Amino acid sequence: MMTIPVHIVYRDVERTDAIDSHIRKLVEKLHSHAERVVSCHIALEAPHRHKQQGRHYRVRIDLAVPGAELVVDRCPDGGRDHEDAYSAIDDAFDHALRRVNEHARRARELSR
Repeated sequence: MMTIPVHIVYRDVERTDAIDSHIRKLVEKLHSHAERVVSCHIALEAPHRHKQQGRHYRVRIDLAVPGAELVVDRCPDGGRDHEDAYSAIDDAFDHALRRVNEHARRARELSR
């Protein structure tokens, strides 16, 4: 399996080897399901800190596939879903996989 270029940016979040490793593992999983991904840029940030709700994480994933760039931008919505960096990252990658699959389905339909 070919490894795709991965670029990870942290904004107002401390970079850790554990988070880096988690992201890279999810990129490989994404690539194993959608081999047409040619590059992946990820931004993890903590835009606000709410006194009552805790810290929420925002994850943006830019995927380059032949003929398109797919963007997944998962923002905190005030719920508890994105208070943990790992769950925010997992949610974003789940959404990215759906987007890649939708794009591949549309491309197949257009080529018929």
